[in-house]
Amino acid sequence: MKLQLFAFFLLLSSLPALSNERPIKVIYDLIERVTPGYGMQFKLEIIPSDREKDVYEIASEKGKVVLRGNNAVALATAYNQYLKYTCNAQVSWMGDQLNLPKRLPLPQVKVRNTINGKHRVYMNYCTVSYTSSWWDWKRWERELDYMAMNSINMPLSVVGLEAVWYNTLLKHKFSDEEARRFLVGPGYFAWQWMQNLQGYDGLLPKSWIDRHIVLGKQIINRQLELGMQPIQQGFSGYVPRELKEKYPQAKIRIQPSWCGFKGAAQLDPTDSLFTTFGRDFLEEEKKLFGTYGVYAADPFHESKPPVDTPEYLSAVGHSIYNLIKSFDSKAIWAMQAWSLREPIVKAVPKDRLLILDLNGNRSAQKNACWGYPIVAGNLHNFGGRINLHGDLRLVSANQYIKATQQSPNVCGSGLFMEGIEQNQVYYDLAFEMPLHRNGIDIEEWLRRYAERRYGATSEKAHQAWLYLLEGPYKPGTNGTERSSIIAARPALNVKKSGPNAGLGIPYSPSLLIKAEKLLLDEADKLKKSDSYRFDIVDVQRQMMSNLGQAIHKKAAEAFYKRDQKAFRLHSNRFLELMGDVDALLRTREEFNFDKWLTDARKWGKTEEESNYFEKDATSLVTVWGADGDPLIFDYSWREWTGLIEGYYLKRWEMFYKMIDSCLTSGKEYIEKGLPQTHERESFRANEFYSSLGDWELKYIHTYNKARTPIVMGDEVELARKMFRKYQLLSAEYYTLQVETDKIETKKTFENLGE
Repeated sequence: MKLQLFAFFLLLSSLPALSNERPIKVIYDLIERVTPGYGMQFKLEIIPSDREKDVYEIASEKGKVVLRGNNAVALATAYNQYLKYTCNAQVSWMGDQLNLPKRLPLPQVKVRNTINGKHRVYMNYCTVSYTSSWWDWKRWERELDYMAMNSINMPLSVVGLEAVWYNTLLKHKFSDEEARRFLVGPGYFAWQWMQNLQGYDGLLPKSWIDRHIVLGKQIINRQLELGMQPIQQGFSGYVPRELKEKYPQAKIRIQPSWCGFKGAAQLDPTDSLFTTFGRDFLEEEKKLFGTYGVYAADPFHESKPPVDTPEYLSAVGHSIYNLIKSFDSKAIWAMQAWSLREPIVKAVPKDRLLILDLNGNRSAQKNACWGYPIVAGNLHNFGGRINLHGDLRLVSANQYIKATQQSPNVCGSGLFMEGIEQNQVYYDLAFEMPLHRNGIDIEEWLRRYAERRYGATSEKAHQAWLYLLEGPYKPGTNGTERSSIIAARPALNVKKSGPNAGLGIPYSPSLLIKAEKLLLDEADKLKKSDSYRFDIVDVQRQMMSNLGQAIHKKAAEAFYKRDQKAFRLHSNRFLELMGDVDALLRTREEFNFDKWLTDARKWGKTEEESNYFEKDATSLVTVWGADGDPLIFDYSWREWTGLIEGYYLKRWEMFYKMIDSCLTSGKEYIEKGLPQTHERESFRANEFYSSLGDWELKYIHTYNKARTPIVMGDEVELARKMFRKYQLLSAEYYTLQVETDKIETKKTFENLGE
């Protein structure tokens, strides 16, 4: 008996050590993936949390870099902070700078730090569609490593959800074809999971479903290995419209139209079928991927309930919560604050609901959300649009800390952008802020940022970033992106490039010109950095895009003056600028439509399937679907190589040709009074736009559009060439603009005097 007790206590004493081995191995593997061959120079240790906060340490011991943390994410955070602040290195979406010595430098002082917030949430549904629709495991593995290195411990995990829906529908009288026709194309999954539409680009290939079961399992298993808490899908009543025919007695309501799509169907959560169908859905999710305690459900997302009374909404809240609780007694319901309704919220115990405040508006208020746990979010990007912007001073002031001062129920922070792989500086800062107790000195932070991004100290590079801080990253630039003249549907008076903010440059264009000049001055010193090469292309792209607004304005003015010679000069310059931007961007994979299409086509097992995926990938970033004529066309505009040459440039060529013919024939072209949608001309606003719409819809059915090679040209050479050319044009057009503004101001005052 004594021997048995001794063996039992010996086993108990060994358990902590055994439990510590797994996260240590996982992070050693991560280190080898990110910096191959360097794993042996690190020593990893698990330490206790610090007052229930995640904690990490960076030190040295016996010639090794020592990383300590209370879990795998804390260890990965320590690794990233070591790379950034000891090695002056950087891992990023757009170019790594990992020029490391064979023998890694040892930290000079020990660092110990805690990480703010119990929850650090990442991605919303839109992120998955606008950026990662076509990712394979290699790309997902990279992003999962990146998440862990940036302290993320609660990612949205919905890859493979289409298989859950497919299996559930087969249980409820749907055939294989009916189930696959209900599912949308992969680019539109976000809005199906958020209950807005069904069936667009339907008849999803079964091969996609099967392969994404495998991919979804790989992703969620890695998240669990890293100690993350995945947010999985719950059920709040969204169902196929066809379910009404199969269960005619059930209370199923067809919702109003949404963004040009026929309304989706909502099964009333108070109906008995709700529990049966919802339980089957959750069981299928568990069978395929396992379930891990947090379930996302957003009843009546961007729609209205059938009965808008406190009593009914409370009953809805109770029904959804009871479903989740009966399935998982320890379940947490995750709910977006986007369509929050107080009676639904208050039907759930406070310790069983987590509110995700996507844009941070609610968590900035006092006593936010009735005291329920809330994650203070940051929603920086819409649609994956490409535009330099974001209020760095706001982020550096530490939004999370400010939110906790307003509402003690704020328990975490989140990044909920609709698309990633843009504005790296903004996200690098946002990811780091949970490691700071207070605000930080943004100018000094940018100095260090430039050093680690480019792998060398450069006062000119630092000054360039200070110009950018004063320009596109100034206060007030944190909201929806300003429009792109390049991506805008052509018009004389272009209002906007999509259902977003209008045109205009909220800073002096000269700031970008100054920044790009300083960066290019350092090319010989910094060009070995891939991150530097990306940045000079990106800043040059924005400089040229901004200039395009001034050039087109002059073309439009020439038309109104019936000056065909001037019109042709300015319109041809604008078209040439678009071609130059396309050539410049082709030097990089990151902003590359050809790569987007190639990645989409790879998921097809047959030519027909590859064409299906290419059509879906094309429509998302162009017409943005609809069950009839598109309504929110160009929502996801992108200044991408390939998309510019093949789509945006062609639209502008057609428009300018039509306008030029009006000048030749003396025919009038009148835009005033045309039908509008989202504050710009509607899809078929007149004869020209109807013809253009036919061409746009045909374009999405054009296959094998991707050019090869995908990447072509040298970034430094092309950026220098474009800078010289467009610096001169900028001087001309911005001078003309200043003179025009002076004349218009003088006329205004003269009119006021009259």
